[in-house]
Formats: sequence, C-alpha cells, structure tokens
Amino acid sequence: MTIFRKELRTGAVSFLVWSAVVGGLMAVCVGLYPSMAGSMEDMSALFAGMGDFSAAFGLDKLGFGSILGFYGTECGNILGLGGAFYAALTAMGLLAGEEGGHTAEFLLTHPVGRLQIAGEKLAALAVLVAGLNLVCLACGAGGILAIGEDADWGDLLRYHGALLLMQLEIGAVCFGLSALLRRGGLGLAMGLTALLYFAGLLVNLDQGLDWLRFLTPYYYADAARLFAGETQALPVLTGCALGALGAGLGLWWYGRKDIAA
Repeated sequence: MTIFRKELRTGAVSFLVWSAVVGGLMAVCVGLYPSMAGSMEDMSALFAGMGDFSAAFGLDKLGFGSILGFYGTECGNILGLGGAFYAALTAMGLLAGEEGGHTAEFLLTHPVGRLQIAGEKLAALAVLVAGLNLVCLACGAGGILAIGEDADWGDLLRYHGALLLMQLEIGAVCFGLSALLRRGGLGLAMGLTALLYFAGLLVNLDQGLDWLRFLTPYYYADAARLFAGETQALPVLTGCALGALGAGLGLWWYGRKDIAA
C-alpha cells in the first residue's frame, strides 16, 4: 500500500484546503439561516414564481422556509460543485500526472505491477473524496445543531450520500480519462464537471431532455427531487455503471498503454 499512502500524503494539502473552503462556506451559510428565517417564506414564494429559473434550480419544489430547503439550496450547491470539482481535478492528475511530471519511468522500475499502481491510486481518490464529504457533513450538521434547528436527519444523510455518490462517479470517469492522457487535463476536468452540472439544469427545464438524467449525476443528487421522494433507481444505477466503466477503463488502459518517460 506504499503508493496508496504516497497519494494520500501528496494530496493532503489540497484536501485540507478544499475541505476548509467548502466546509467553511457551508457552515457560514447555515449560520446565516436564523437571521434570514423571518423573510424566508416571502423569499420562497418569490423564487417559486420565477418560471424556468425556479424549475432549473428546483426552487418550485424546494422552499427556503425550512432548514432542509435552505440547506439543500445553498449548502447543496456549494458541496455539489465544490466537491465535484475537487474529485474531478484530483482524479485527472492521478495517472496523467506521472507522465506529465516525468516520474513514470522511476515509478515503473519498482517491483509493482501497473494494475496495482492504478488500483492504489483509485483507492486513494475514493478515500480523499469520502474524507472531504465527511468534513463537509460535520460542518453542515454541526452548523444546524449550533443554531438549534430541528432537521430530518434521515433526509440529510441520504442527501449527503447522493452527493458522495455523484462525486465518486465524476472522479471515476475522470480517472478513466486520465489514463488516456499524457499530460494533466485540469481544463477537461473542470469543463466536464460544469457540463454535467448544466445538463442537470436542462433536465429540470425541458421535459424533452429527460434522457440526460441517465448521463448527469446531478439529476439523482438534486435536493428538491430527493426531499420530495422523487428519486428514481434507474438513473442511480446508470450513474454507478458509468463510474465503474470509467474506473475500469482507467485500470485497463493504464496496464497496456505505452507510457512516456
């Protein structure tokens, strides 16, 4: 597990920075809820009547009047985007970074197979992403307890579970793409994440684009849909399959590619 531990050490600073920023923003947002609670009902009615804008962000279903509605709208977007960008950027540098940093020749001279190298890097990615989500869950839940609000903890945990699954899927897909590259693809990672996010908005806007729900994990990790009990099993299973395909592609291709020194 030497490579696994090395990847954790290498990613420690980035993990701490992203965890502090994303988790801190979530805690701040939750802390603002009591001061805004008095006007929440009016704000909720206002946003619910904004047509396509409301539908795109789920504001027609998710009211600001409750702590969960506020949490899903504000904190959910922070973690949904921040966590996904972190997973994508981390995954994209795992395999391509060895060639881009000219360390592949040194690594591959050691008595360890390529499949083990890629597998331990993938395991480190999963641990880092899960760790970020645990920190953010602690910040969000701690903030709710600190302001004395009563939340449905079952719904909250299911929502965080969906966000974690979404980030793992995006990370696994980017891991597979990383095996195809010879240099870091940070722009590709950010572009893919943004594209999936906007695809999730398009599903909410236009019923004619329902097929996108099988491609974007933002569909099943949508707070409005999850809190309303409208989550469908097939998009979740499709997302798991896409993540497994991405991870499998990375493991397979890295084992057979001609790696530049």
